[in-house]
Amino acid sequence: MKEINLDVLHDAAHRLLFDMSDEEYQTLLEEFGILAKQMELIGKIEGLENYPPMTFPFPCEVDYLREDVATEPLSREEALSNAGSVLDGEIKIPKVVG
Repeated sequence: MKEINLDVLHDAAHRLLFDMSDEEYQTLLEEFGILAKQMELIGKIEGLENYPPMTFPFPCEVDYLREDVATEPLSREEALSNAGSVLDGEIKIPKVVG
């Protein structure tokens, strides 16, 4: 893993098109130090490799969504039936940009 230092943080900020004060960079560097120590501690847990990675910390089952089954699309007339204003077979909307 690449060492996080002030040069790396300045480079990342430059690539993301923003900048911070020297104090903010120092705070961020300290936070990365804390994260690195936490990751090191987690890496020392015996048997950790026997567990699959999690994307969410709690069981999450979604059973209320319907199956995505392809059906016949609406006809143009059906699709436009509830439109407030139609022009040349398309929904007419107010101009947004001047």
